[in-house]
Amino acid sequence: MYEILWHGRGGQGAFTAAKLLSAAWTFKTDENKALAFPSFGPERRGAPVRAFSRLGTGSLGDRSQIRKADYVVFLDDTLFDDHAYEELKDGGKIILCTAKKVEDNRVICIDGQRIALEILKRPITNTVVLGALLSEFKAISVENLESAVRKIMSAKIAPLNLEAIKRAYEEVA
Repeated sequence: MYEILWHGRGGQGAFTAAKLLSAAWTFKTDENKALAFPSFGPERRGAPVRAFSRLGTGSLGDRSQIRKADYVVFLDDTLFDDHAYEELKDGGKIILCTAKKVEDNRVICIDGQRIALEILKRPITNTVVLGALLSEFKAISVENLESAVRKIMSAKIAPLNLEAIKRAYEEVA
């Protein structure tokens, strides 16, 4: 089983990214099962939000929040601090949306805001960071994710988001 913990702010699309990743996993094979669920307080733009993706085969009965994850994803670098390392399983990775560099081999940085502004013309980084995650998380391919994006997102925004995913994947790979 793979567990992914998403950190973002309301309006950045953390839960949407969790749903896209989970859908991509289930589209891969009939045996794959996935859960994607959010956790947030006051529902307002800019408030801290967490979302969770649990991917596996067979029954995924555990619907509790993920405490230790294979991947911890930050859509906003202001939410990243030393506590993030406590949320990682051994061998896990952090995907951090930032223009800064972090000198730790467990942290993969992507300037997601730059890519989002260039391609989407908006500072919404969820699909950009999802592309960066896939460069490290080899259990799902960009092609698997493409199917999910085309099914879940509108025909108007899907192509741009796919472009953002592919750009981030290539920049990190």
